[in-house]
Amino acid sequence: MTDVLFYHLTRQPLDKALPTLLEKCLERSWKVVVQAAAPERVAALDDSLWTYSDEGFLPHGAEAEGADETIWLTTTDLNPNGAAVRVLVDGAAPPDLGAYERALVLFDGHDPEALDAVRGQWKTLKAEGHAVTYWKQTDEGRWQREA
Repeated sequence: MTDVLFYHLTRQPLDKALPTLLEKCLERSWKVVVQAAAPERVAALDDSLWTYSDEGFLPHGAEAEGADETIWLTTTDLNPNGAAVRVLVDGAAPPDLGAYERALVLFDGHDPEALDAVRGQWKTLKAEGHAVTYWKQTDEGRWQREA
């Protein structure tokens, strides 16, 4: 089964927290698919990954481009780059996660609707036999495992 890590965003918005997690994936030589719920979010993430750091670069592409990039941004359940990691943001519905080593679910800790939705995802994915863990941001913006 897939390791599913739930990341509770409390100190940083998605566009600030996501690049750090993507860098960790690249350090492990994992390809990644980032799935958002709306095309507007894909476009915003595409822009932010180009400019998030003066020192860093995250090789990525989006639906309108070629699919061979290390990080692929999409609204679909496809895996065109053969990714080992699936990142779900903004309540994107998870596809069958059996093809992935790891899935990351990032959610806004200040949004009551997002919290309710992610609780449902947790229960469903745990019932399917996936290994689920819960990570919360510390005051310093680091991740601490809570469950």
